[in-house]
Amino acid sequence: MPRWLFLSILTVLFWGVWGFIPRKLGAMPAEQSQVISTLGLLPVVAALAFGRGRLSGTRFARGCWLAFAAGIVGGVGTLFFYRMMSAGESAATVVPLTSLYPLVTIVLAVVFLKEKLHGAQFGGIVLALVSIYFFNVGREEPFSARWLAFALLPIGLWGVAALLQKLSTNEISAELSTLCFLAALVPLALVLLALKPMTWQLMPAAWGWAVALGLFFGLGNLTLLAAFASGGKAAIVSPLTSLYSVVTIPLAVGVLGEKVHPREWLAIALALVAVLAFAWEPKRAADVSAQPGK
Repeated sequence: MPRWLFLSILTVLFWGVWGFIPRKLGAMPAEQSQVISTLGLLPVVAALAFGRGRLSGTRFARGCWLAFAAGIVGGVGTLFFYRMMSAGESAATVVPLTSLYPLVTIVLAVVFLKEKLHGAQFGGIVLALVSIYFFNVGREEPFSARWLAFALLPIGLWGVAALLQKLSTNEISAELSTLCFLAALVPLALVLLALKPMTWQLMPAAWGWAVALGLFFGLGNLTLLAAFASGGKAAIVSPLTSLYSVVTIPLAVGVLGEKVHPREWLAIALALVAVLAFAWEPKRAADVSAQPGK
């Protein structure tokens, strides 16, 4: 097994557990989850800060600001994700739906970076839209505009963040980009801390789960970075690692006893196939990109 593939699988495992943890936090406000989870990021940020690859790049200021902006945008998307979970939404359905964010990145890359959209990716977009429909129609209150809006916010914001981070890695190393991305979550947590009244009299288990939330998120970013550094292509690794719902769903169903309706199972299956379609690369394109200088 190639090293990049092994590291991508580790990312799926880490992020799969991350997607499951918010349901263990019960009614803890999303803002407080975001603030406390920042503590779990600190070991990963420290590891990146002392890594050798953090100083490589061409235009440091531009690259760092792009990555920092990606962290802010992605962090706000994560906040909406946590809010859905704290409201009691099913992890087995929310996680695979929000993992469709590569759809937004691909569309933005086509529009603004003039990248080509091949047939499989176009089919993935169609499947993603059908999946979103079935996620909504399978609910007890179908076509809820409020629910769908909250579900689409993380997709849109994470998709924009991924594009910004991709632009960042054109200027600086992946290590430094990831460091700036994660570091942006610290001031975001401070802003939330100042704006939202919070209670700190929590059970030890709640503290543990909230810190683990940040730790598994950070570990997933660290293994994702290592997958890129080991030769994994961004066009394959990024959509592949967004399949973390294959870990979250069994945990949500087996541990939390969440129920998934037949239409939601169909939506989940369509979402997974859509993400695989995003990751598929035509053989001709793969051969060209493998040539020196490409």
